[in-house]
Amino acid sequence: MKKLGMIGGTGPESTVDYYQSIINKFQKQTGSQETLPELLIYSINMYKIFDLLESGQEEELAEYLAAAVLSLERAGADFAVISANTPHIVFDQVQQKVNIPMISIVEETYQKARQLELRKIGLLGTQFTMENDFFKEPFKINGKEIFVPNEREQQYIHEKIVKELEQGIVNEETKKEFLAIVERMIEQHEIEGLILGCTEFPMIFKPEDLAIPQLNTVEVHVAKIVEMITTD
Repeated sequence: MKKLGMIGGTGPESTVDYYQSIINKFQKQTGSQETLPELLIYSINMYKIFDLLESGQEEELAEYLAAAVLSLERAGADFAVISANTPHIVFDQVQQKVNIPMISIVEETYQKARQLELRKIGLLGTQFTMENDFFKEPFKINGKEIFVPNEREQQYIHEKIVKELEQGIVNEETKKEFLAIVERMIEQHEIEGLILGCTEFPMIFKPEDLAIPQLNTVEVHVAKIVEMITTD
């Protein structure tokens, strides 16, 4: 059994979701309620990540994340994950700076979209996730179309993520606005699926809310994590 090293705190709410989801899926997969995986969590400062990205300091962000992964590595982790979408903007740089393998939330989400045979896909997340190409690239190079909200909607979504969801706040009016944005994307772009590209989104989006498949990035990431833990 492999030992997981997880970068958490990005934000705290999703870190709890990751931990509980990993435990639940592991026990379901192993068929034992009396068996638990061994894992390490290194909680970092989510707001420092936002500050570094806003000031264009991507190399500093990569160093910050790599230092956390290296700490997990020294503590005995066999592989590592970052429990958030936005920091994956420097995923490749971080992987190059550490010795243990890392599982990309972006790659696993792409594989899920491919499995579902989705061609036109909507992407919601922080403004960093929506306006940059790091999440879109694997989809585009494999012939899939990725659509994001307009600039005003992106700003609204980002603000609500930072000021509400990252604080554990679920506002019904915010949910109503988010769903209206998605419905517009369905009508305008004919999207066939939606990437929940923020690990706090499962707090506000429920499977029954939309008529199209939702790609819960926490769920797809956790599935690969548990597979990795249980692989000899």
